[in-house]
Amino acid sequence: MTRLGLRHGARRIAPLAWPVFVGQVAVIAFSTVDTVMVARTSATDLAALAVGASVYISIFVGFMGTVLAVGPIAGQLYGAGKLRESGHEAQQAMWLGLALAVPGCLLLLAPDPFLALARAEPAVAAKVRDYLGGLAIALPPALVFTAFRGFNIAVSRPKAVMAMQLGGLALKVPVNAVLVFGIAWPTPFGELNVPALGVAGCGLATAIVMWCQLAAAVLLLRRDRFYRRFGLGSGSAIARPSATSLAALLRLGVPMGLAVLVEVTGFTFMAFFVSRIGATAVAGHQIAANMVSMMFMLPLAIANASSTLVAQQVGAGDVADARRIGWVGLEIGVVVAAVLGSAVYFLREEVVGLYTANPVIVAATLPLLAWVALFHIADAAQTIAAFVLRAYRIATVPLIIYVVALWGVGLGGGYLAAFDPAGISPAWMHSARGFWSMSTLGLTIAGASLTAFLAWRLRRDAKAAPAGPAPPSRREGLGREQS
Repeated sequence: MTRLGLRHGARRIAPLAWPVFVGQVAVIAFSTVDTVMVARTSATDLAALAVGASVYISIFVGFMGTVLAVGPIAGQLYGAGKLRESGHEAQQAMWLGLALAVPGCLLLLAPDPFLALARAEPAVAAKVRDYLGGLAIALPPALVFTAFRGFNIAVSRPKAVMAMQLGGLALKVPVNAVLVFGIAWPTPFGELNVPALGVAGCGLATAIVMWCQLAAAVLLLRRDRFYRRFGLGSGSAIARPSATSLAALLRLGVPMGLAVLVEVTGFTFMAFFVSRIGATAVAGHQIAANMVSMMFMLPLAIANASSTLVAQQVGAGDVADARRIGWVGLEIGVVVAAVLGSAVYFLREEVVGLYTANPVIVAATLPLLAWVALFHIADAAQTIAAFVLRAYRIATVPLIIYVVALWGVGLGGGYLAAFDPAGISPAWMHSARGFWSMSTLGLTIAGASLTAFLAWRLRRDAKAAPAGPAPPSRREGLGREQS
């Protein structure tokens, strides 16, 4: 891309990316709030949070990725001007989210296979079960809200989602504090005592917030005139589940969900294995994991915005512009990740100090951040490339790459490096550092492979279909924030 092309691409991506970024930061801040509060209770509660959060994320993200198939589908329909059809797909995605919540809740209420994998101590395992019990209540509204989020981003209305996610965070903080630390509150009818629930309070607080957030989304859908043209506003009938639409969502959503599952579990399963090393090691891993998760929100926002614009332009028939915006999104994301990753690396001691003053946990965390710059750059590249490919409804190739790179090299290689069953890895790897170093290598392989595949796909499209642009009146309106 030329310098002018980068500037033009940034101007188009930014209006969609920044609301997604702010909203996603609010979402990941749920975990930050949990981590900061639980870190002030006990190392056992913090270890339970690390294991429990890994269980929930491992279950949630696969189903979330499946539901988010509504994004490319609704985005292409929106780009083609088929608004009613786009709104219909949003309703079908909500039905899909409700259906997927059933097996998800069952897994959260029976986490024994995950606890066995983590070899959690009995005290930690008991707290994990209590924490996941609250999150089982949170899962159904979270998956339905995922469909609402995916649809709004697909039709260039991310600010509505951002507002609800910020509202959820504003509610999460006080509710979390009350349930985690407890409170004695005098009332005219006597003292109200809420016991200190520790990590279990985090799960209950999330459930309360998720149901409130879903209620706000339903109210917006029924009251806001914007959604009427999609057949979603007040007076519109609720569509019944459609076998045809659900099958289309699953054809794209299942490989998408599996790819997201492999991507995330390649990282979250590290907590299960690191927990075998001890509570201090997993506490340090939890802080480092939360930090890189916060950083990941920026390339994730760029990926969402780029994917939305690509899907809309594909639907509008402007294949050339779809190619341009997809590639410039990747370039911008990698540059931003390099700057942010380097900054966090050089300020790592100050950043870790914001989480905890416990010198033992600080000492366990800092060595893990030696990989943060390269880790973040590779993470940005693979994420944006994968999202752009999904806009073309390509999900199987990213899944294969993720299995090999993230599970094979990252997770499998990390296990071999940290526990050294063959007796060949260096001593400094016999800890959580072994997992982080190999996870960085796996992400680098995934980023390079997905970028190469995206470049090949875009070159092939350029040769096969040098299509003319869509009508300017339609094309120029796509991607703008809708009101």
